Amino acid sequence: MSAPVIAEPWLRGPVEGVPPLLQPAAHALILAVEEIESAIGGLSPTALTLEPHGAASVSFHIRHAAGSLDRLYTYARGEMLSEPQREALVAERQPSALADADAHLSMLRAQVDRALAQLRATSESSLGDRREVGRKRLPSTVLGLLFHGAEHTARHTGQVVTTARIAAAMEARQTD
Repeated sequence: MSAPVIAEPWLRGPVEGVPPLLQPAAHALILAVEEIESAIGGLSPTALTLEPHGAASVSFHIRHAAGSLDRLYTYARGEMLSEPQREALVAERQPSALADADAHLSMLRAQVDRALAQLRATSESSLGDRREVGRKRLPSTVLGLLFHGAEHTARHTGQVVTTARIAAAMEARQTD
């Protein structure tokens, strides 16, 4: 007997406590964690940090997805970035101190959990509220930032899935 096929999050019904208009963002974030978990399970620390043909590593994409989500949701709350957030942005391009796939997943899950808590706490009546992004204070809205955070995470999830396959194949060839 084969394992049951689990439907994607958007086909499992509403995410408890998340307002209806924010359900797509919640579903996208949950799917991102599940896809990354599936893609990097079994990857060695070396494979996580490989940069195939100069492309960004799996580690970078996971750390950047989590960091971007944190920053975008900070702006959605109407706050500016803190100094540690700015330092984390610069550090994303540096080699990771995260040891393995489990450490990467723990960091990502924690950020997505914070994002889901923020979605639950966001009133639909605030979605059109203006927000400013970055030092240039570029215009956006609460909804724009929440949606873009989920969409940006999804983009990097795709990069993780693809790069993980390439890195695993490269590492396998090196050991043959």
